[in-house]
Amino acid sequence: MSIEVKDLSFRYGKIVALDGVTMKLGEGAVGLLGPNGAGKSTLLRILLGFLVPERGEGKVLDYDIRRDQAMIRQAVGYMPESDCFVAGMDAVTFTSYFGELSGMPRQEAMKRAHEVLFYVGLGEARYRLLDTYSAGMKQRLKLAQALVHDPKILFLDEPTSNLDPNGRTEILELIRDISTNKSIQVLLSSHILADIESLCASVVILNKGRLAAEGRMEDLRVIHYHLYELRIKGDGGPFRRDLESLGCRVDETEDRLIKVYMPEASDRMDIFRAASRTGVQMRYFVKSQTSLEDLFAGVVGVD
Repeated sequence: MSIEVKDLSFRYGKIVALDGVTMKLGEGAVGLLGPNGAGKSTLLRILLGFLVPERGEGKVLDYDIRRDQAMIRQAVGYMPESDCFVAGMDAVTFTSYFGELSGMPRQEAMKRAHEVLFYVGLGEARYRLLDTYSAGMKQRLKLAQALVHDPKILFLDEPTSNLDPNGRTEILELIRDISTNKSIQVLLSSHILADIESLCASVVILNKGRLAAEGRMEDLRVIHYHLYELRIKGDGGPFRRDLESLGCRVDETEDRLIKVYMPEASDRMDIFRAASRTGVQMRYFVKSQTSLEDLFAGVVGVD
């Protein structure tokens, strides 16, 4: 396994950020999901060696997260959510500098900086000052500095934030190429569920510092519940409460589509029985192929 942690815990004072997280991540692109405050950024910082866990152990590429922090940072590329630029630098100098920080000789770092800047689409602008870059160009530059030292794993923290639709699509295509054609494992932390669904076959979901779900998305979609979508005529309040008493999670969209997350062992006829008991008419009923948004809502319990 490329990344493995066991009983990982960390707190900021009295605030518990991670609470006994255990997981194993293999090859390919993996999505990291969770509400604000779930522990995603703390987990990335621990894996990078920026924070020392209060309890637990872990390895990244067989390097111990407590003892081998420098080795981990040489082997891992990190694209932070916040800007990390040095005022007055041009792009090629900046990217080369990050290569040197990762342990590359200066000449090799400069050569590699030119290569990765062309790869991310900044070849013609590599001598421009960073202060003149647009938001989309800055995101590409952050990706370039994360790739300059040929990492084996890439940690991406909100890589498409603050981008217009075209810029977002271009960054996603780069990430897809990296994870499928460059033999680089990607751990993608994002609040944009569609980005993770389009790129990642596996997902890790954190909630309140704990591991809420982990595995292949196609497996997670059916392990915990079945999703039914329906429309009714009548008072939905008693109908919803009846279903919730059976252990279902019930959500309603703005256009009054009702989503019922039913435990796997339950009988879908329970939905019709609840409708009969509460006097509502079923106008539409279908078993849905769950999306990542549905999986996230069903596991974490938020819309």
